[in-house]
Amino acid sequence: MDLNLLAFETSSSRCGVALLCERGGTPHVTRLEHEGSQEHAERLLPMARRLLDEAGLAPRELHAVAFGQGPGGFTGLRVACGVAQGVALGLDVPVVPVPSHLAVAEAAGAGPGDAALVALDARMEEVYLAAYARDGAEGWRLLQAPLLVAAAEVVPWADAQLPGWRAPDGAPLALLLAGDAWQAYPALAESAAGRRFAPADRPRADAVARLARQAWARGETVAPELAAPLYVRDKVAYTTAEREAGQGGNPRAGSALAQPAPTLHPMVEADLDQVAALEARMQAFPWTRGNFADALAAGYPSCVLREGDRVQGFCVLMLAPDVAHLLVIGVAPDLHRRGLGARLVGWCERQAAARGIEGLMLEVRPSNQGAVRFYERLGFLQVGVRKGYYPSGRREREDALVMRKTIARTASA
Repeated sequence: MDLNLLAFETSSSRCGVALLCERGGTPHVTRLEHEGSQEHAERLLPMARRLLDEAGLAPRELHAVAFGQGPGGFTGLRVACGVAQGVALGLDVPVVPVPSHLAVAEAAGAGPGDAALVALDARMEEVYLAAYARDGAEGWRLLQAPLLVAAAEVVPWADAQLPGWRAPDGAPLALLLAGDAWQAYPALAESAAGRRFAPADRPRADAVARLARQAWARGETVAPELAAPLYVRDKVAYTTAEREAGQGGNPRAGSALAQPAPTLHPMVEADLDQVAALEARMQAFPWTRGNFADALAAGYPSCVLREGDRVQGFCVLMLAPDVAHLLVIGVAPDLHRRGLGARLVGWCERQAAARGIEGLMLEVRPSNQGAVRFYERLGFLQVGVRKGYYPSGRREREDALVMRKTIARTASA
């Protein structure tokens, strides 16, 4: 497989461009970097041109363009995404978004028994946090999607989550700490004394390029117009009215420790009342209790996220010889953005992989853009459209986007 791929990474003050050229299955990566957050826009394209010239390549010989998706600095993310879109549109090639935390994990040297906990400085004594585990020689498994937390909560949060993070064989994972937040906040590093640290600090363009190569080989690309940065800070400043009401400064991250982490359990009949009630809270046209009962009776793999005796999330999976179909999934609205949906999807992946099934498929309403972006972040790609699939009221129907993710066979249920 021959591949020429250009990667941009500007989620921090480090401005980086990398060129990956693969010939006969052997990739070679070159990289240029510049430090200075106010110069990203003017530096990126000249650096890219220099790398192409040094490699003797014309822009038209590129097969794909990648960029560090974030989270990170608002302006920097927009620069990398916009430049990647422009280059890809001009050359008619696809774009590969790569989460910036994953690029740090890639450079951290994590082994198969490690949970790479990446903490990136978000300023204001806050941290962008995410966690990944090695899944095979090159793949990664998402343990925690990027979220924003107070720096003081990182270690207590990780200690609470770690018992639920397991290797494919069920063995516990060991924490490996990476990212620049450990250097930015001395008190944070002190709270993690005695733990293992990796030297990887901020994302680099060469790591983005290597991860993009793997994603490109799996077909995980997007059209340039669909590429978007990954933001996890919902609000960066108060409105004038909020400031006049006395809310000075900037909004703070909500506490990640406000509630204990729900745990996964097989769905049983005793859960059905709560599951149906939760589904009804979230959907205009929900599954009924009878639908869930029928799924259990048919033997469909199903699980719930339980917090004490309360069901806070659920999913139902149907297995076919060549694909697993995620029929329904939900998380209590007040627990969104805590990585619980990703945990449910991960459970589905492990169920499928343990049976040798390499694909996970689902349908989603195009109007539910939050869900579409969530699935895209987890690696799902749109593969089709089902016309008039969903009821939408007034005797009308809404199409469904069909999305699919390729999964490895190494996971264990």
